[in-house]
Amino acid sequence: VLPPRSSARVDLQRYRELHRRSVEEPREFWGNIAKEFYWKTACPGPFLQYNFDVTKGKIFTEWMKGATTNICYNVLDRNVHEKKLGDKVAFYWEGNEPGETTKITYRELLVQVCQFSNVLRKQGIQKGDRVAIYMPMILELVVAMLACARLGALHSIVFAGFSAESLCERILDSSCCLLITTDAFYRGEKLVNLKELADESLEKCREKGFPVRCCIVVKHLGRAELGMNDSPSQSPPVKRPCPDVQICWNEGVDLWWHELMQQAGDECEPEWCDAEDPLFILYTSGSTGKPKGVVHTIGGYMLYVATTFKYVFDFHPEDVFWCTADIGWITGHSYVTYGPLANGATSVLFEGIPTYPDEGRLWSIVDKYKVTKFYTAPTAIRMLMKFGDDPVTKHSRASLQVLGTVGEPINPEAWLWYHRVVGSQRCPIVDTFWQTETGGHMLTPLPGATPMKPGSASFPFFGVAPAILNESGEELEGEAEGYLVFKQPWPGIMRTVYGNHTRFETTYFKKFPGYYVTGDGCRRDQDGYYWITGRIDDMLNVSGHLLSTAEVESALVEHEAVAEAAVVGHPHPVKGECLYCFVTLCDGHTFSPTLTEELKKQIREKIGPIATPDYIQNAPGLPKTRSGKIMRRVLRKIAQNDHDLGDTSTVADPSVINHLFSHRCLTTQ
Repeated sequence: VLPPRSSARVDLQRYRELHRRSVEEPREFWGNIAKEFYWKTACPGPFLQYNFDVTKGKIFTEWMKGATTNICYNVLDRNVHEKKLGDKVAFYWEGNEPGETTKITYRELLVQVCQFSNVLRKQGIQKGDRVAIYMPMILELVVAMLACARLGALHSIVFAGFSAESLCERILDSSCCLLITTDAFYRGEKLVNLKELADESLEKCREKGFPVRCCIVVKHLGRAELGMNDSPSQSPPVKRPCPDVQICWNEGVDLWWHELMQQAGDECEPEWCDAEDPLFILYTSGSTGKPKGVVHTIGGYMLYVATTFKYVFDFHPEDVFWCTADIGWITGHSYVTYGPLANGATSVLFEGIPTYPDEGRLWSIVDKYKVTKFYTAPTAIRMLMKFGDDPVTKHSRASLQVLGTVGEPINPEAWLWYHRVVGSQRCPIVDTFWQTETGGHMLTPLPGATPMKPGSASFPFFGVAPAILNESGEELEGEAEGYLVFKQPWPGIMRTVYGNHTRFETTYFKKFPGYYVTGDGCRRDQDGYYWITGRIDDMLNVSGHLLSTAEVESALVEHEAVAEAAVVGHPHPVKGECLYCFVTLCDGHTFSPTLTEELKKQIREKIGPIATPDYIQNAPGLPKTRSGKIMRRVLRKIAQNDHDLGDTSTVADPSVINHLFSHRCLTTQ
């Protein structure tokens, strides 16, 4: 499919030239981009230093080390004072209910961030401290993360769909001294009492000997009751009546956001930080079951998210951008908050879900705000496809110019529907491959430049040098399939796993010394296009969210009835992949629908609703090698009823396989 976009920043020839320069001359390429931002002091030494080879010493990457800046200053003060964008809308906020709306300008956002920075300073937050944030998609979430960045404190945002146990685990791992949360919120018709979950999490922290200093609470659903505005901006209060949300108040720990803000000054000098100082920690699932605290630093991350946003979405000042991702994920960090704000963009911030109150909600919002660039997940696209074309086509969508996808490879059928129905065959689709660890886009088409192939992530972004390796670590040329790796650093690469640099080196650099290993398989076609083929480790991609099989298995075996568990992926028409669990029961326990529900509940409480299995199968035995290793390759075949098992000569007890095939789950439970 040829790109129809005529006003694009680059064409294919220009892309190739810029990419060559960015890989061959990274210091000059990124040095020119750095000039667009404010630096309190210049870089005194080498612009870039790194080591990707574990055999030659410690793995490290340093971009502009010694230069000082502040990312909050660059995305707010610079836009207000230097670019004169103070009156430009930074965010249109769209609540869960149609009619719950507001907006906030760059100047208003700067004032709110300065006020909350002063609040945090009064609570003793200093440069280097870690602050946990557990909030829905409301404007205070953006204010909180930028206030942390202004002080040089690291924000650790935990998705509001995660359980109290998951929040506790993350608070403890990074020793967060303060938590910011919300009373409650609606997700569609479901009421989520977030304060209750936060309280449960903080109690778990206390039981483990780590009392959090204080918890700042936004009164979100109770705003109208207080006579408060619906957001930090001046606007009418929400129309929806306040539900009777029962929240427990812990004196000496809990503090109301609105009361603290009323007492705070609206000016706050930013903390000037080294380009290599950490900006945030964001946890992602690990193959061992323990989440990894991915650490991103200030200078390189700022350069990379600003540049990827500008080119991948073909950003122009008049655009209205909408990324539907939650800020609790890396996509929300990079392309709801930091990337758009670094470019002075206007964005939509959406609290709701695509199907509430009807299946046309996304497209009514597109029309309402005249959205020009739209970024969502293949899971959402596949879900909306089920309802047919009508919920889309009854809305104009005439403003749309570029469509994007993120989180997992998009199947060609969904790509074509997205292009034909949503984009009316006139919008290029940027199918972006990247990771929490990469900070920003790695493989992606560029609008107006890249001829598109449905389902392909296309070509590398500037500064990205991909390679495909075989099992022996040899680079494969031309058409090939194997391990996707990157040969040199880009500014947005993670710098370490928080508190565990050895795990960072082992996870990403030890398998193939000299390369960053993505953990994904990849195919390159005869035209040089890259196609992501899926995870090559014990990870699952469910609705674009990476889950560890070990983490789910650990949650299952904590139940008194379960002796052993194995979890594999199973194709799902909407989620892309879902969880298929095999459980071996302890003597004296019987497999039943009641037990199945108990196990699902346990997983929801330990990890969160996103990890709820679609299938749980009773497995009196599991296929194992003679050395005792579970053969997940065989379990994946059983889950899909695929009898082409390949070599099973190493299975200790082949009769187990036949039994599992004959007792497969035929429907979701």
